[in-house]
Amino acid sequence: MKASRLAATGAVAATAVVVLSSPAFAHVSVQAEGTAAKGGYAVVDFKVPNERDNASTTKLEVNFPTDHPLASVMPEPMPGWKIEVTKSKLAKPLELHGEQITEAVSKVTWTAATKGSGIQPGYFEKFPVSIGALPENADELVFKAIQTYSNKEVVRWIEVQEDGAEEPETPAPVLALSAASEDGHHGSTAAEEADAKTENAAATTEADAGDSSDTTARVLGVVGIVVGALGVAYGVLAGRRRSDA
Repeated sequence: MKASRLAATGAVAATAVVVLSSPAFAHVSVQAEGTAAKGGYAVVDFKVPNERDNASTTKLEVNFPTDHPLASVMPEPMPGWKIEVTKSKLAKPLELHGEQITEAVSKVTWTAATKGSGIQPGYFEKFPVSIGALPENADELVFKAIQTYSNKEVVRWIEVQEDGAEEPETPAPVLALSAASEDGHHGSTAAEEADAKTENAAATTEADAGDSSDTTARVLGVVGIVVGALGVAYGVLAGRRRSDA
């Protein structure tokens, strides 16, 4: 009886640990695809897990920082989701490619396109957005997010992490920014990365073609030597037959 009670108590304690610790890792977060260098551009993914067993996530609102407005914000089209981009006037205009920008994206909203769709229980989804130019005078960007479920429940991921304090229950997504390289390179855009991949693929194809040509030439050379040797042997044998005759 004592052993069974201890086992039951241990199981309950383990379950409690899992339940209590789940908010620490199952929250809306943001991470760059590659690097997010200061002064450059990056593609970031807002990762949204579904934390409910009886409801789907049907809406996500991401508010962009007003203290460091971004001149360029372009969400990637996603099947099954309607995307709305909201812009607001800037107190201080930004300059992008020599042009003055007087408004910037303040919020992006994703809404499930049809009833019954969205992020189902037990799943997560990533929402990609291309952003830039990233600020050069900040180490991170804070994005406050609001997650809505099909049962009308709303979870506000808006609490900012304080230095030295424990992680809040509903922390806001935070994007860490890396320093620009010494040569002034601020990272690459998605298009530049795609071009680089294409060039690398072409170079690999050319190298493979060159290796294939070298291999073929070597094989033909060996075949030629073998054929030549057979010809000489045949000539010697033919000569001997004639001598014997």
